Amino acid sequence: MCYDDDARPPLPPIRGAAVDAGELILTASDGTRVAAYAARAAQPSGAGMVVLPDVRGLHPFYEELTLRFAEAGIDACAIDYFSRTAGTGRRHPGFDYGTHVPLTRPDTLAADVAAAAAHLRSPAGGAVARLYSIGFCMGGRFSFLQAASSIGFDGVIGFYGWPVGANAAGLPAPANEAPRFNCPVLAIWGGADRGIGPEVVQAFDAALDAAGKEHRTVVYPGAPHSFFDRSAAEHGSASEDAWREVLGFMGIG
Repeated sequence: MCYDDDARPPLPPIRGAAVDAGELILTASDGTRVAAYAARAAQPSGAGMVVLPDVRGLHPFYEELTLRFAEAGIDACAIDYFSRTAGTGRRHPGFDYGTHVPLTRPDTLAADVAAAAAHLRSPAGGAVARLYSIGFCMGGRFSFLQAASSIGFDGVIGFYGWPVGANAAGLPAPANEAPRFNCPVLAIWGGADRGIGPEVVQAFDAALDAAGKEHRTVVYPGAPHSFFDRSAAEHGSASEDAWREVLGFMGIG
């Protein structure tokens, strides 16, 4: 698991308020109903963000993160990975996400992301002019892969998303897909991540360099996996700077 249940996203540089925030049901291209949470910016910048959660799916951490993006002027929509196997209802605290991860499939996950992108591009979602994705842990890997999708992202952001090796959800390795990337990548890592070591970060960098793809890699020395958490006060400076990196990557500052 990426975050503890009591983890909450750090606060961004506040630009305004979030409006029209709440749960919604998206409809994927195959007709599947997909649970999501979205928030509109009171002072929109024209940018939109698809939020891809960690392995737990649509946890309160990511619902709040959509609000934080909206406060920073970015219309945002977070999706649930498990609507197809566990329904669209609210998850109880003991939800056994581990049994559902292997039931997901890359093609249906891609369809669910496309539904979120379509929502953000619609008048109801903000009619955004620029579209980005951001993900954490499993969602970080998935976000990197959006650079190879046909959705038309303007950039993708991953926080400590495994870029190499196998994945329980069957997602390909982003490092292997790098030649197909068609937008810039921002990769953010904790320098003290016990799972994703410097050799993994370097392997992803090398793959992107070899493919000639625009990317920026940021490593925070001493920060662990899941450092982007306002309850982790000892890593507050890393979280603050990570917000600056994300907003700068999106041309918002």
